[in-house]
Amino acid sequence: MVDVAASVHGLSEFSLELYKAVVKSQEDKNVALSPLSIGLALAMTSAGAKGPTLDQISKCIRLPSGEPMHDFCGQLKTVVLADASGAGGPQFALANRVWVDQSMKVKPAFQKVLKDSYGSEAGSVDFSKSEEAREEVNAWAKEETHGKIEDLLPSGSVDHTTRLVLANALYFKGAWKTPFEEEDTTEGDFFLLNGKTIKVPMMHTQKKQLVKDFQHFKALRLPYFAGDDKRLFSMSIILPHERNGLPDLEKTLDVKTIADDLRHISQEVPLINFALPKFKISSGFEVPEALQSLGLTLPFGSDADLSEMVDSPSAGQLMVSNMFHKTFVEVNEKGTEAAAATAATIMLKGISMFQKPTEFVADHPFLFLIKEELTNVIVFTGRITDPSALN
Repeated sequence: MVDVAASVHGLSEFSLELYKAVVKSQEDKNVALSPLSIGLALAMTSAGAKGPTLDQISKCIRLPSGEPMHDFCGQLKTVVLADASGAGGPQFALANRVWVDQSMKVKPAFQKVLKDSYGSEAGSVDFSKSEEAREEVNAWAKEETHGKIEDLLPSGSVDHTTRLVLANALYFKGAWKTPFEEEDTTEGDFFLLNGKTIKVPMMHTQKKQLVKDFQHFKALRLPYFAGDDKRLFSMSIILPHERNGLPDLEKTLDVKTIADDLRHISQEVPLINFALPKFKISSGFEVPEALQSLGLTLPFGSDADLSEMVDSPSAGQLMVSNMFHKTFVEVNEKGTEAAAATAATIMLKGISMFQKPTEFVADHPFLFLIKEELTNVIVFTGRITDPSALN
């Protein structure tokens, strides 16, 4: 029996640790990622792992190994990530897919877990025709994310040594519960971390908002329209009090803040001044370095044990050669559109209450989260250091 509350808490810990590891190498750039997408790709990989490799994946993503992990991921797919557009709520799409080289046969147990918990089929491809195989994966990711994620696998990422590719794609589109008026959007100052000031389109409103002050930051919660959907999705904006306070805030941010404190922003307050920049961000990176900094090393080296994936004399020679992740997030007056995709390439080893009026003016770098409030599952997260930059 899976402990859902403990698993969600563990996933939140992984989400925050991964975010910190990723932004650490991105200096002052905009960053967006879906820890959930990366976590699901690792969970799928774990279905074909055993021994210390399985234990390390489980420890990294903070989920119980084996069947409880896959049961939990199956619940995420059918509950948290289910499409609600038919009920008037957010549009959601999640797809998982595995491509296996035609020279190998997928083990029935691995294929059963992929299908039952992740809704994934294992297709056969010829990785000796590497460019065709790469284009097939990229076309799938583009279609599943409504055209928002292109070239998930970069040139050269697949070659004749590739034996499997595990991928997932996630798409979200939600309208604000209370949209902003386009005619109220005006140019405003935004202060960059380097001290410079730029002009960006700022959304304004005189309506009450879900805002709360904390010791080092102010938080805004923007609910998405739910319709008849029982779930409650929202975007949280975490704005440091200091204009250049984002780097320090990222270092001290903890799970209590993102999992508990933000959840309790439930009272609308009148605002003296409100400004939130429109932004569009496209972010991509190779995941292994960040994961290795969190202690996940075995799947990427010669000691990897992914032998439960395929029936083949060389099954014990498989290792994860790389993981690629891309995310797209756009925020405007109407709502949010976001997409993410993750692909793991697997190759043979050795071959390569009453409150006074306040204000919320997001005129300097901030952090954002998109999550489902009832389960507390974080779907997307990132930082905006320059709303005018499309990374």
